[in-house]
Amino acid sequence: MAAPSDEAFPNHRANVGIALFNAEGSVWLGRRSQTPAPWNWQLPQGGIDAGEEHRAAALRELAEETGIAASSVSYLGEIDGWLTYDYPPDVRDDPRFRRKRHLGQKQRWFAFRFRGTDRDFDLAAHDEVEFDTWKWGRLSDIPDLIIPWKKHIYQVVADRFAPFTIATSS
Repeated sequence: MAAPSDEAFPNHRANVGIALFNAEGSVWLGRRSQTPAPWNWQLPQGGIDAGEEHRAAALRELAEETGIAASSVSYLGEIDGWLTYDYPPDVRDDPRFRRKRHLGQKQRWFAFRFRGTDRDFDLAAHDEVEFDTWKWGRLSDIPDLIIPWKKHIYQVVADRFAPFTIATSS
């Protein structure tokens, strides 16, 4: 599937989100660097480059934010269509936000199974470090860990990707 060129949500930045599951069915959670608690945990996510396929963007963002290679994961599934959120007024009113030209994000979500070891993660693999630490957690917990204005997205992700929380033999 090609990068989004559709007119749906034209004022929202095209983005991918990734739920990475280990063999025990736990999901990878990153603590956002420079973000105060309590809502500083999230799943990897990032923008889709012009002309980039959605799954390729997800694998690139996963490598940039966690340091793991595409060869360390296998595709499990994705959520059809866009999940969207708007930035709240206090975020849009922040002077640093004025550089942004979008009102929120539209996201395509992917699930992958991690086949490597915990030593494979390198949060400093990319120049722009997104997370300062990480942990394996329960998918059902993620809606309560994310900033409130993204909670509805994470609830959909938790519901749709629940089948991937089953432990696998490999």
